[in-house]
Amino acid sequence: MSGILGKKIGMTQIFREDAKLVPVTVIEAGPCPILAVKDKHIQLGFDSVPEKSLKKPLAKYFTKLNIAPKKIIKEVLKEPGKEYKVGEEIRADLFKIGDYVDVTGISKGKGFQGGMKRWHWQGGPMTHGSTSHRRVGSIGSSTTPGRVFKGHHMPGHMGAEQVTVQNLKVVKVDLDNNILLIEGAVPGSKNSYVTVNRAIKKKIKLEKVKK
Repeated sequence: MSGILGKKIGMTQIFREDAKLVPVTVIEAGPCPILAVKDKHIQLGFDSVPEKSLKKPLAKYFTKLNIAPKKIIKEVLKEPGKEYKVGEEIRADLFKIGDYVDVTGISKGKGFQGGMKRWHWQGGPMTHGSTSHRRVGSIGSSTTPGRVFKGHHMPGHMGAEQVTVQNLKVVKVDLDNNILLIEGAVPGSKNSYVTVNRAIKKKIKLEKVKK
């Protein structure tokens, strides 16, 4: 299987075997029961909730499966050639120390922000004569093309969007508590939900071909 659902607990730091201090993100990974098995994907659930907090169609869906109601439902790719059964649980032992993963989550929302914070503009002159220290300034010519091109960097809503951080290393797996310690930062605030997938762009060392 390519991934598992989890919750970002927070960040801390640990010492590696080479005595180097590294920052890590603590993620509660699973347990995630399998809700449905499809051709290329399996449907997982995560984080139990009271049945009364769900709408009736969704509550009946879990009742039919005889599985405790879950707050998050997502699909992940399944491993070819392996059989999965509804009700089977996926746990943190899906990964091992040294694996590389891609973590997807919703970034922190920052509301409406100006261009200098949102796009790192340099800004105008800071002298007394200037009247455009942090303003937008000119955004297009008047006659040709006579409009503002789409995608132009402007002030606007910042954050609260899906972000994926790739090639993060798993430094510790706690099977008793379903905890993954992943080196580096992952998107989202504390107690936000994330998806941990196997890295798809892991760096591969190419050996020199002997002539």
